[in-house]
Amino acid sequence: MKKMLALVLSCIMVLAIAGCGGGDNAPASSSSSSSAQTGGKKIGVAMPTQSSQRWIADGKNMKEKLEKLGYTVDLQYAEDDVQAQVSQIENMITNGANCLVIASIDSNALVNVLEQAKANNIPVIAYDRLLMDTDSVSYYATFDNKGVGVAIGKYIEDKMGLKEGKGPYNIEFFAGSPDDNNAHFLNTGVFEVLQPYLTSGQLVCVSGQTSFDAICTLRWSQETAQKRMEDILSGYYSTGKNLDIVVSPFDGISYGVSAALEGAGYKVGQKWPMITGQDAELMASKNILSGKQSMTIFKDTRILADKCVKMVQAVLEGGQPEINDTTSYNNNKKIVPSYLCSPVPVDKANLQKELIDSGYYKKAELE
Repeated sequence: MKKMLALVLSCIMVLAIAGCGGGDNAPASSSSSSSAQTGGKKIGVAMPTQSSQRWIADGKNMKEKLEKLGYTVDLQYAEDDVQAQVSQIENMITNGANCLVIASIDSNALVNVLEQAKANNIPVIAYDRLLMDTDSVSYYATFDNKGVGVAIGKYIEDKMGLKEGKGPYNIEFFAGSPDDNNAHFLNTGVFEVLQPYLTSGQLVCVSGQTSFDAICTLRWSQETAQKRMEDILSGYYSTGKNLDIVVSPFDGISYGVSAALEGAGYKVGQKWPMITGQDAELMASKNILSGKQSMTIFKDTRILADKCVKMVQAVLEGGQPEINDTTSYNNNKKIVPSYLCSPVPVDKANLQKELIDSGYYKKAELE
C-alpha cells in the first residue's frame, strides 16, 4: 500500500512540474527576465514638485524606463516642501534603495541625508539640479544650463537686431531660484551675451535691477514673478515708457509676467514685449502660437531620463556611465562628473518640427 501511494504521488509531482514549468526550453517572460538581470534592485527617485508639467514628465519617463529594465521604482514628489523631500529620501534609504536619483528643491538641506546614503553605500545621481556641498553625489545628468542662458541671450540678440546696432530697447530681467545652482549658471549665460549691449546703451534696464540677488525668483514661483513684474510696471513704466523685452528663465515665470502685463493694460500684438522662457511646457507652446510668449528652451525630458537611466544601470552593474563634462560642475566639495544634454530654442518658426514632429506633443494638444 505504501509503495502504491508513493507511486501515485510521484506521478502527480511529475505532472505538476510538466504543467507549471513549461518545459526546460520555455522562454521566461520579459519582465521576469529583466528583474533577474537587475536583481530586483530598488531605485528611489525624488522629484521636487508636480506643479510644473516638466517635472511630471521627468518622473514619468524615469519610472517607465527603469521599470522596463526590471528595477523597482519608488517615485516621490515633495511639492516644493524641503523637509518633505528630506523625509522621502530618508524613507527610501530605510526601505533598501540601491540607488537614488534626486532633483532637489534645496540641495543644501540634503547634505545630512546624503551622508546617510553614503554610509549605506548607496550611489546618488543628481538629476538636472546639482547637489551642492556634498561628496556623496556620484554623477550629474542635466542640460547645459549656462548654454540655456546663452541661447536665450542670443535669441534676443538676433531677433532684436542688436548686432546690427538696433535699439535702444527697454529690458527687464528675471532669474531662477537662488537655492538652485542651475539658476546661477543660466543667469551667467544670459549676461555673457547681453551685458555688452547694456554697457553700450542698446539695452536699457529702466528699473536698474540686474544683479542676481535683485532678479532671482524663489522656487521659480509664478506668483512671485507676477508680483515683482507688477511692481516694476507701476514703479518704472507708468509714465508712458514701453517695455520691449522681458528675460524669463522659465515658462512658469513667463506666465506670471504675462498676467502682470495684461493687468497693466498691455495687449498681445500691440507693443507686447518679447518674453522668453524655458521648458517648452504645453501652455507656453500654446502661448508661443498665440503671440503671448516669444520663445522657450526645449529640454527633451525623454533624452535626459534616458541618459540618467543609463547612469543608474552602469553604476549598479559595475559599468562606466557616459560622461561628457568633467570640469564645469564644482559643488564646493568635488567636481561632479556630468552628462550635459543640448537645449533647443523654440519659437513659432520651428515649433512644429521640434515639438510635434518629434512626438513630444500631439498636434491636437496645441489646438
